[in-house]
Amino acid sequence: MTRRKKTRSLADKVQIRTGRRKDFKKWRHENPDQVTSSTRFTQKKRQQRKLQAARKLARQEAGQPIAIHSDAPEQKDD
Repeated sequence: MTRRKKTRSLADKVQIRTGRRKDFKKWRHENPDQVTSSTRFTQKKRQQRKLQAARKLARQEAGQPIAIHSDAPEQKDD
């Protein structure tokens, strides 16, 4: 008897829920309220977004300011 390889895929969860791998897509579509991300994944993504926002803010503040809209409006000569 061979051991099952440890995977991070949904294969194991599928067999528990429906008994068939190909039925999972249909089951997931019919039961959207029962399909949620794990708390660990959600926390990881939230942390990544915070870091990304902090890096973006740091880049913006480190960059050179560009005067797109000057304080005094320019006069056009016709």
